[in-house]
Amino acid sequence: MSYVTGSTIKQLREKRKITQKELAEQISVSDKAVSKWETGKGLPDIAILEDLSKALGVSVSELLTGDLKENENQAGNMKKILFYMCPICGNIITSVGQGNFSCCGITLPVQEAEKCDEGHMIEVETIENEYCVTVRHPMTKGHYLSFIAYVTSDTFELVKLYPEQDVSVRFRRKGHGMFYAYCNKHGMFQQPV
Repeated sequence: MSYVTGSTIKQLREKRKITQKELAEQISVSDKAVSKWETGKGLPDIAILEDLSKALGVSVSELLTGDLKENENQAGNMKKILFYMCPICGNIITSVGQGNFSCCGITLPVQEAEKCDEGHMIEVETIENEYCVTVRHPMTKGHYLSFIAYVTSDTFELVKLYPEQDVSVRFRRKGHGMFYAYCNKHGMFQQPV
């Protein structure tokens, strides 16, 4: 099992531009304790790892392994969203990280989005501060689009669609991103905006 190293603590503390004393105050220990950790003469107690990771702006896992992930948004970038679709009930599960999901007794694979083809062309028209999204696609009970989604770096909107419904959806413009449409027979398609 790996445990947090002094060099990891020091690297993260310096990255946040805080002193040993400031870090110590945030987690209710002495600055001498922080100094001992950073010089390899001691280790933080397991009971304070969660507070220490929060003070250093990383997850407990990153703190323990020293495997620091560079991400402009520690909470997760919505553009990394993954879609999981249940082929039995049509349930839609989304995640901003890899996961294992099941529905109706089956494990769901991540849906791989393809570029739009002729039968699944996502058309986007800008009208004032909205995107009007349409897709010329059959909407029968056996062949239909299940949803259209609009994803930017910090937002995610999804509109559920049903058979025998027109595919015309409006989203408030929020900047560059991606539109996704899911066809129950052909899978997921994407169109950048």
